[in-house]
Amino acid sequence: MKTQSKPASQSGGNLKSLFTVGAIIVEFILAIIIYIYILGDSSHFANGDINNHPVDTFGVIYRGGVLVPLLITLALMVITFGIERAITISIASGKGSTQSFVRKIKNLVESNNVDQALTECDKQKGSVANVVKAGLHKYSELSKNSSIEVDKRIQLIQKDIEETTQLEMPMLQQNLVILATVASIATLMGLLGTVIGMIKSFKALATAGAPDSVALASGISEALINTALGIGTSAVAIILYNYFTNKIDALTYGIDEAGFSIVQNFTSQAKV
Repeated sequence: MKTQSKPASQSGGNLKSLFTVGAIIVEFILAIIIYIYILGDSSHFANGDINNHPVDTFGVIYRGGVLVPLLITLALMVITFGIERAITISIASGKGSTQSFVRKIKNLVESNNVDQALTECDKQKGSVANVVKAGLHKYSELSKNSSIEVDKRIQLIQKDIEETTQLEMPMLQQNLVILATVASIATLMGLLGTVIGMIKSFKALATAGAPDSVALASGISEALINTALGIGTSAVAIILYNYFTNKIDALTYGIDEAGFSIVQNFTSQAKV
């Protein structure tokens, strides 16, 4: 009995998922190390005692509580996946301007210079070029085949372009959901840490008997560290998410424009 092997795309997707999970685990471990050994170093507290008041920002952040490592993990995730998306989308954009490439392809296709258009695709080496190249190969193949009805050939070209697009898009959109998720939960987690810190501060104040304005102010300051970390991380995640989304939209528009031009030109040539 033969065993069916997994498709290459599925195997690649599994590897990328494992990389993503592994990266998050490593970042969480690194966040704990940062929290304990860097932020929690005794040099950041009065008289070198971790139980005393913090003397610098690192010590104040450490006093933010147990949610600080989680917030640091989210910040590291934004940095890691932001860099990963930037590299991936840069490669997918290819060499040179996508708009210039699309205009050049449209002009070459309109002049029926398919070979030169394929050469330009090889030079550009991006997601748009990959989709256009697949469409041009099908265009060239079906241009020489008059045994198939024109409408059927047009559908075959459109199908080939759509299938290639579907193969390219997951690579572009991968891990964007992580940035979107971090943007949503970082602020909430920061607020949760602040609420927990405020509860502890007021509880300590209530049990102390006499009000201690210095201790209360210090406790509130430490509690608000969580909010600051959460809002800062969320803001960066939102900016990166919107930036990458706009870049992907531009690539998608280029694919649609070039694909439409190929189909339209084939239609006009075939029906002459």
